[in-house]
Amino acid sequence: MKIRKTTEQDLARVMEIYAYARNFMAEHGNPNQWGPTSWPPESLIRKDIENGRSYVCVNADGRVIGVFYYTQGADAEPNYREILNGAWTDNSPYGVVHRIAGDGSEKGIGTFCLNWAYSKCGHLRIDTHGDNFVMQNLLKKLGFVHCGTVYVEEDDYPRLGYEKTGNTGAGSESC
Repeated sequence: MKIRKTTEQDLARVMEIYAYARNFMAEHGNPNQWGPTSWPPESLIRKDIENGRSYVCVNADGRVIGVFYYTQGADAEPNYREILNGAWTDNSPYGVVHRIAGDGSEKGIGTFCLNWAYSKCGHLRIDTHGDNFVMQNLLKKLGFVHCGTVYVEEDDYPRLGYEKTGNTGAGSESC
């Protein structure tokens, strides 16, 4: 697998992957994270592509099998300024992943994408819905720590904020 920036030519495939992910989440006890609003909308994905913040995971055959949003910086996600029922463990600049999804065709898509994002600066934050046990388990497996509750603009559901930090070894870039 490899990661590359999403192009306009990938848009139809990316939207197929998000449709698959909405169905997968609903079938696994998480119908409210993206389902009711058909999140994410194509207009947002187009904006992510235009801003160079949308990435795809491509398999050995060149097929797009996953997608996610990634950015990094001192205030990479303004919604993370306020965290309730806890605290972030590290206030240094960080990377953030949103809208991560795979097409279910291969094992390890989520792991590969999150490890790639973490390798960019050695400090990563992400949030997920309280009913998204699949993502919560993946994050815990990869060494992320639950830090508290955050809210996002898409809806009024609280999100579980996770963070992974402390391993800025060889190969990682500064945020």
